[in-house]
Amino acid sequence: MTLGRLAGIVLLLTLVGARLEAVEKPEDLAQRAAKSWLTHLDAGKYGQSWAQSAKVFKTIVPRTKWEESMSGIRKPLGKLVSRRVQSREFSEKLSGSPDGKYVVIKFDTVFEHKTSAVETVTSVLDSDGVWRVSGYYVL
Repeated sequence: MTLGRLAGIVLLLTLVGARLEAVEKPEDLAQRAAKSWLTHLDAGKYGQSWAQSAKVFKTIVPRTKWEESMSGIRKPLGKLVSRRVQSREFSEKLSGSPDGKYVVIKFDTVFEHKTSAVETVTSVLDSDGVWRVSGYYVL
């Protein structure tokens, strides 16, 4: 093997390794989707959050029901003060849900009228390959 060919193979392996490292983890993609989705809730745009939700979510929860529920739950909390990730957990099986790829993300959240809350956002890899929110609750 010539030195030039060997150098080419080493370069190729280096590029492939760098590309593999650049691939994001499911937890990162799911968290990005959850944070984007949460901006709609934070702005009181509950219909838009529903529109960006996972297909399975939209088949179970009608848009009007979602808007009513979120209005009753989120409005009393007041404005978002801060939110930080507490934990992220990938799973292919969730109780009460079909098998798939899920990431359950818990956020430590401070609202204007509730200084200590935990938001749980479940993201799912939808059939089109896009991570979307399939569940939300706040305690």
